[in-house]
Amino acid sequence: MRNLRGNPMARVGLVLVAFFGLVALLAPVLAPPPQGSRDPYLIPQDGISSEPAAPSRRHPFGTTELQFDLYYGMVWGARTAFKVALTVVTASLLVGVLIGGLAGFYGRWVDDALMRLTDIVLAFPDIVLAVVIVALTRPSLQNVMLAVAAVSWPSYARLLRGEVLALREREFVLAARALGASDARILFRHVLPNAVYPLLVVASLSMGRIVITAAALSFLGLGAPVGYADWGQLIALSRNWIGGSAGSPFAYGHTVLVPGTAIFLFVLGWNLLGDAARDALDPRQR
Repeated sequence: MRNLRGNPMARVGLVLVAFFGLVALLAPVLAPPPQGSRDPYLIPQDGISSEPAAPSRRHPFGTTELQFDLYYGMVWGARTAFKVALTVVTASLLVGVLIGGLAGFYGRWVDDALMRLTDIVLAFPDIVLAVVIVALTRPSLQNVMLAVAAVSWPSYARLLRGEVLALREREFVLAARALGASDARILFRHVLPNAVYPLLVVASLSMGRIVITAAALSFLGLGAPVGYADWGQLIALSRNWIGGSAGSPFAYGHTVLVPGTAIFLFVLGWNLLGDAARDALDPRQR
């Protein structure tokens, strides 16, 4: 914590992440759902015109195609971003820790089998494999989270395997084995707690990448449905208006600038925090 407090970039990252976290937490206050709405993540519409409206007092950030309120979508989209990032990181960590821990601790045929499975997943580009998984199931935000988690766990597994291989021959592990500790106790009580710190750094850096991947799938029409409060979906609604109109190329710039800036700042905040956490937790960086 002392190292983080002394890092100015860490403070910037923390401010950005805290800002979006506060927006997500206060979403029902900042953008109250319409009365009778069954799902607060569905953005209210103000008409059915295909042409976006400029920012006004009624719509502070303007509207998108089909008159979805951009301000409402941005506020509730912060909740969507945290939900996607935290769900995918948690699921990827659990699978990666299980596979990497078992592979590194037991070695031999267990290591070979689990690492070959990991290599198969790593052989495919992340976004391509995620697109295939979503297309084979059904386009939805839940399936996007499942697909992104399915392509994200190998990096955790490979990293943890290397840490466990280095730790399993250390003196405190050999002492625990000599005292009669079971494999499960040695792995979960002595090895994993000492190998998890690099995973925390990778997890913090992955938060932004996951949001970008989910936004890309939504932009391709494989994620959240039209009108759902998702930043990638909002950018998808702006693609027909990026060029503006004749004589006014920036007339509809707000439709892509607002959600694009939110994604940029969200990812930047997590990347700055991840870099600072790496410097603070890895003594080799000092």
